[in-house]
Amino acid sequence: MIFTTLTDLYQHFDELVAQDADADILFASSYLRGFIALAGSEFGDESQPLSQALADNISDKVHQARAELSPDDRNLVKQYWQSLAEKFTA
Repeated sequence: MIFTTLTDLYQHFDELVAQDADADILFASSYLRGFIALAGSEFGDESQPLSQALADNISDKVHQARAELSPDDRNLVKQYWQSLAEKFTA
């Protein structure tokens, strides 16, 4: 799975739902999607390329909201985000 823009990433999230992905993955992806959309709006539109600066902004937002989640959910979201963030600079 290769993502070059936010649109690609959103398409991936939509496909997870269509593929009936694991409930944990669906939770993590939907939780992160809000932070990604928020950060993305600060950087441009959905056709913008993924960048390290965008990934850092999303990481900061997720970190600031960490108290919203239980420790297990926080770990799940963190692991899923790490797997996605690597693709922002690949």
